[in-house]
Amino acid sequence: MTSALEKLRGEFGGDIIEPGMADYPSASGSLLVAGNPAVVLRPKSVGDVRAGVRFAAEAGLVLSVRGGSHGFPGFATNSGGAVIDLGALSSVEVVDPSRHVVRIGGGATWGQVAAALAPHGLAISSGDTRSVGVGGLTLTGGIGWKVRKYGLALDNVVGAEVVTADGSVVRASAQEHADLFWALRGGGGNVGIVTAFWFAAHPTTDVFFGRIVFPAAAVPGVLRGWADYLRDAPPELTSIASFANPFAGGPAAPLEVHVAFDGDDPSAAAAALEPIRRLGTVLDDDVARTPYADTLVDGMTPPPGMSLVTRGAFVEREAVEDVLRILAEVGAGERPPYIAVRSVGGAVADVPVEATAYAHRHAELMVVTTTGGPTPVVEAARPGLAAIWDRLAPHVSGFYANFLSSAAAEDVAGIYPAATYRRLVEVKRRYDPGNLFSRNHNVRP
Repeated sequence: MTSALEKLRGEFGGDIIEPGMADYPSASGSLLVAGNPAVVLRPKSVGDVRAGVRFAAEAGLVLSVRGGSHGFPGFATNSGGAVIDLGALSSVEVVDPSRHVVRIGGGATWGQVAAALAPHGLAISSGDTRSVGVGGLTLTGGIGWKVRKYGLALDNVVGAEVVTADGSVVRASAQEHADLFWALRGGGGNVGIVTAFWFAAHPTTDVFFGRIVFPAAAVPGVLRGWADYLRDAPPELTSIASFANPFAGGPAAPLEVHVAFDGDDPSAAAAALEPIRRLGTVLDDDVARTPYADTLVDGMTPPPGMSLVTRGAFVEREAVEDVLRILAEVGAGERPPYIAVRSVGGAVADVPVEATAYAHRHAELMVVTTTGGPTPVVEAARPGLAAIWDRLAPHVSGFYANFLSSAAAEDVAGIYPAATYRRLVEVKRRYDPGNLFSRNHNVRP
């Protein structure tokens, strides 16, 4: 690696961080996983990213790409390889006010985007956490608080600037490198490093946002009624139902129905939310008019020694009843995981399955289980979690990569149905035949 690194020093304008340097301890790991890379590169330009890619390839190093660093499997770091940290490439610019087109640097976070767009009265439906990276979330999906009206984050991408495995820079869109553009939208970083995205934002107002809380005993009935209503609810309404929160009593924890109504008309919001409020005895209701940027929450940094295991999968209409029954039973059992059920449908289903590498267009719901705590406690809980997912397996239709803490072959198969995977392999062979971009839910060329 020595000669390659010396060559890099002559052409890299950003920071090169190696073990023993003052910045290395904070630069070496990801949010959830410790790392021990040989070098961390912090590019300041697209040219620096190109140089970093060529360096990693020449030196034969495993390459990780870091955006917001929230990925559960720890793809943003490695042991003995190189990390390209895109954090300095984070500008947000409205480049076409008439069409609301926004250019966003590949290292930006969604909090930065929401804050930058708010003065323009614009927004992009993203995730729900400020510190999550635009790149990681978008390349794999992006199920946010406006998903039923505006679709996934990746559905609003109209172009991308990409550094490929040979160090080339290409512009991908529906008109240019269309195969690469298809693969970027759901392919999870398998085919290149996106140094800039162009999104079609939308005009936004304040939204009505908050929680409607029901007692734990009401979970089975309220959950069914909630899912039935969300199936045909106004697209302005997006919702998440969560229960069995270990910090609020586990099996005795209340059912919290989180809602976001995209609009500032109180009568329209009340009409959309009333069917949910009628589902049972409401213990608390804090829904209020809120600036859209304030719906995003601060990300949590786990203390040392803590682990998280999370898994997310999709539910199509015919399986909804069975899945909700199983989840209600699990939530009332001994030491359940935290359970969240997200409404999808709406605009997500309006996009043809073959249009992007994200293929789970027919799902009505996404189920997520999360277990956290000291590492020995989490490890002891794994058999129980496996048993829960064994029960769910016949009824779920695939996995959501952004909520997977593992990256086994069966995980990749769940993310990408066979036809999608075959097409991704073809694109991978063209743009990354040596599998340089392997730190992801990997599609092998």
